[in-house]
Amino acid sequence: MEVIMENVYQLKDSLVHELQKYNPIALVASTFIITYLFTNLRHMHLDDMGIRKRLSTWFFTTVKRVPFIRKMIDKQLNVVKGELENGLRIPDHNNEYFRTIPTRSVGRDEVLRLASIYDGLEGPAYLEGRVSGAVFNREDDKDEREMYEEIFGRFAWSNPLWPKLFPGVRIMEAEVVRMCCNMMNGDSETCGTMSTGGSMSILFACLAHRNRLLKRGQIYTEMIVPSSVHAAFFKAAETFKIKVRKIPVDPVTFKVDLSKMRAAINSRTCMLVGSAPNFPFGTVDDIEAIGQLGLEYDIPVHVDACLGGFLLPFLEEDSIRYDFRVPGVSSISADSHKYGLAPKGSSVVLYRNKELLHNQYFCDADWQGGIYASATMEGSRAGHNIALCWAAMLYHAQDGYKANAQKIVSTTRKIRDGLSKIKGIKLQGPSDVCIVSWTTNDGIELYRFHNYMKERHWQLNGLQFPAGVHIMVTMNHTRPEHAENFIADCQAAVDFVRGSTASESDKNSEAAIYGLAQSIPDRSLVHEFAHSYLDAVYKLPE
Repeated sequence: MEVIMENVYQLKDSLVHELQKYNPIALVASTFIITYLFTNLRHMHLDDMGIRKRLSTWFFTTVKRVPFIRKMIDKQLNVVKGELENGLRIPDHNNEYFRTIPTRSVGRDEVLRLASIYDGLEGPAYLEGRVSGAVFNREDDKDEREMYEEIFGRFAWSNPLWPKLFPGVRIMEAEVVRMCCNMMNGDSETCGTMSTGGSMSILFACLAHRNRLLKRGQIYTEMIVPSSVHAAFFKAAETFKIKVRKIPVDPVTFKVDLSKMRAAINSRTCMLVGSAPNFPFGTVDDIEAIGQLGLEYDIPVHVDACLGGFLLPFLEEDSIRYDFRVPGVSSISADSHKYGLAPKGSSVVLYRNKELLHNQYFCDADWQGGIYASATMEGSRAGHNIALCWAAMLYHAQDGYKANAQKIVSTTRKIRDGLSKIKGIKLQGPSDVCIVSWTTNDGIELYRFHNYMKERHWQLNGLQFPAGVHIMVTMNHTRPEHAENFIADCQAAVDFVRGSTASESDKNSEAAIYGLAQSIPDRSLVHEFAHSYLDAVYKLPE
């Protein structure tokens, strides 16, 4: 011990001797600066943005402040803004637009007259089955439509925030949740709530699993998601300050890379995510393997079944495992207003047990207005959404959902098989549930293909990273010969692009702009494009 202490004293004397060479003020200042930088870099690494994104944002923000660069950017933004606004133009219906609340009531008849004008602006494309997704059920069932109109009228004023005042809606929501829990092979402990749509169901699950880790003392939380996951997870991350670790999908199977998912797990991971199926490629991730990771590391696994939730349970082939039968699956989101065929907007988020669900609940025990508790982020909710969902599930029933699921899947595979035979089209993923995803090759320019299909009145979804398009098959696509007509138009589009050159209108089209956006390194510029589009959505014509 004496030898050790002697060495310590010698080291101290040597250090003091060396430090005497430096200015004391400089030593204190440098120590302060280094500590400050280290602390902030650590926070930047742990927070929801991360070091790389913050430094990238700072760099591009600084560059854009240079006057001549900002001028060039604004000029291009104005061109893009004009194209985006043109895409939203509607025929002038010679009607005065309301910019202030009328001084006096215009009367019932006038309101209905004006409403019929706006109703007439809606294109028939979605009813003709020429739109990817958007409207999932066919609207040629008169009995169903009249039933919804009556249900809406009965429950238009109901609000589940007041369960004693509106007990009928309370029971309807409880029945919807229980039916969905059983559909997902839950047990008596399985529970959940309804929401207004898939994005809200996803936000609720992210909130719950983040809160679970916060209660365990972890301030900084992270979620691990496939790169193909729905954008609502990134919205949740931004809203609830969760850092996202995005895992790439395999370029052949288009399923999440499980080895990289495992490598990303740490003590701050609040949830793992898989899709059944995902939006870009229609691929079902390996939920069983993700569930095993969740069990191994005691991390909740959320399955985004917003698309497949009302399809996969009703398929005769039961090879896809994604629900509560899979050990490790903690929560599932499923959209009743998609293939549950309920009117917009309703969805469910389900949990394996109440311990998980309680992390979604909100309670303010000290509010001066009384003890305030709500199961979801909203206070007041539209009871008619619940009633319409309940009515849809009873109306279609298991027999109807089974028949619809078979039609959707068979149509999807018919389109997939037809496109696979077209030279110039390359499928992305197995396309075996409800989405056919593809890109172009062999010299076929994707944006020109996309433009041609738009001119044929097909509205497809544009994809990026990698560039592609997809069609989300709905009941409107299951009509006889509809798939054949779509395949024929895709062949015609490929032939047209191969046999012609791009025009100026092609180069300035929305599809071309969308393709260009993928190559811009400063993603904040893409945000400005998107903001211009959203501004145009809320702009009234002069």
